Amino acid sequence: QAQLVESGGGLVQPGGSLRISCAVSASPFFRIYPMGWYRQAPGKQRELVARIDSGGQTTYADSVKGRFTISRDNARNTVYLQMNSLKPEDTAVYYCNKDPPYRSWGQGTQVTVSS
Repeated sequence: QAQLVESGGGLVQPGGSLRISCAVSASPFFRIYPMGWYRQAPGKQRELVARIDSGGQTTYADSVKGRFTISRDNARNTVYLQMNSLKPEDTAVYYCNKDPPYRSWGQGTQVTVSS
């Protein structure tokens, strides 16, 4: 069973930037899986906001398009999310997982955008 460990979250002011990371272990086929960043805000369902396939092609939710960039390092089994021009509505717990997701999830990393 793959282990997913997210890190790098924190408190940032509106308009600021943050890069979060996800280390994936026990996943020998990591490089062939599409990977995604999901987020869950209080009282809302978890949503997929960015996705990268095995060939590096990316797709984004409309709410983050042009502000967020997903990338992956297959040598390190790691996925990144660069978040720029952050808004208060980006506040959420961010998770990574493959798409479609494994049954189990990591602990996530909290991103709070507030002045």
